[in-house]
Amino acid sequence: MSRIGKQPITVPTGVKVNIKDTDIDVKGAKGQLNFKCSPRIKVKLEGDKIIVERISDSKMDRSLHGLTRSMINNMVKGVSDGYIRELELIGVGYRAQAKGNTLEFSLGFSHPVEYPLPTGVTAEVDKKQTKISLKGIDKQQLGQIAAKLRGLRSPDAYKGKGVRYANETIKLKPGKTGTK
Repeated sequence: MSRIGKQPITVPTGVKVNIKDTDIDVKGAKGQLNFKCSPRIKVKLEGDKIIVERISDSKMDRSLHGLTRSMINNMVKGVSDGYIRELELIGVGYRAQAKGNTLEFSLGFSHPVEYPLPTGVTAEVDKKQTKISLKGIDKQQLGQIAAKLRGLRSPDAYKGKGVRYANETIKLKPGKTGTK
């Protein structure tokens, strides 16, 4: 039995869950998300708890069991609380600006880099223009956007300059040593 999959999901007040066959719709104060699970997984709503069960004990069913439970739990948490992902810009002259639904970066290239944000994701930039807070209800989408922004200028291995996640530690290489 999957340790993750067998745990019931508690539905907080203000969140509505609608289950039709393999379609799961979750609606809350922050928005609405839906998920289509495998027909080999059974999802039931019992009171204020969501129970995820699998049909058989095959390897595929065991792997889908925990995955489905995690996806539904992330949806419930997203529509009730939301998710935040923070990025930092390290380096001289590295800046970011939020212009409507677009982020504009100055990352040491000869041109500014513009990144349009999809619907459902908002960004806030602090006054120093070096910290970005991404907010959204879909955990997977938010993580994907943060990874793409980090990929615009990945942290350098020698000086650590670039876009990184908040509280991410980069192990720096020592560089060349001088001759004797």
